[in-house]
Amino acid sequence: MKLSEIKKHLESLEAVKFMLPNGKFVPKNFHVTEVGLITKNFIDCGGTVRKETVVNFQLWNANDYEHRLKPRKLLDIIALSEKILGIEDYAIEVEYLDTTIGKYDLEFDGVNFLLRNKETACLAMDKCNIPQENDTSENTSCCAPGGGCC
Repeated sequence: MKLSEIKKHLESLEAVKFMLPNGKFVPKNFHVTEVGLITKNFIDCGGTVRKETVVNFQLWNANDYEHRLKPRKLLDIIALSEKILGIEDYAIEVEYLDTTIGKYDLEFDGVNFLLRNKETACLAMDKCNIPQENDTSENTSCCAPGGGCC
């Protein structure tokens, strides 16, 4: 989900609720402790230089049981972040401490914001010759000696 999408959804909501991948909800007394801009510069296993930028929301479960983040307040936090940090319409990544700090993609079901597990993948499939799941050929792994990408 992009920043423009969450802003649109927040306009029509009465409450802000985040559902974890296991179907449980982030407790109602959570805080959004950060709205930030994160840029990751990296080289993939095939040697390609890449850059990714996301808007990061950090959720924190506080002992403030009277606190309830209202949609208008979150919109105000987003607006201030856009103004001060120059945030553009990037995809949103959500951080939340469950058993460890997890990073999640964000979706919306019409009522709730859904935290979706992020996945990793090889970004240099064309250089690594990794067989697809249904590929039965004898391709060699790029990480084998002489494979070319590791």
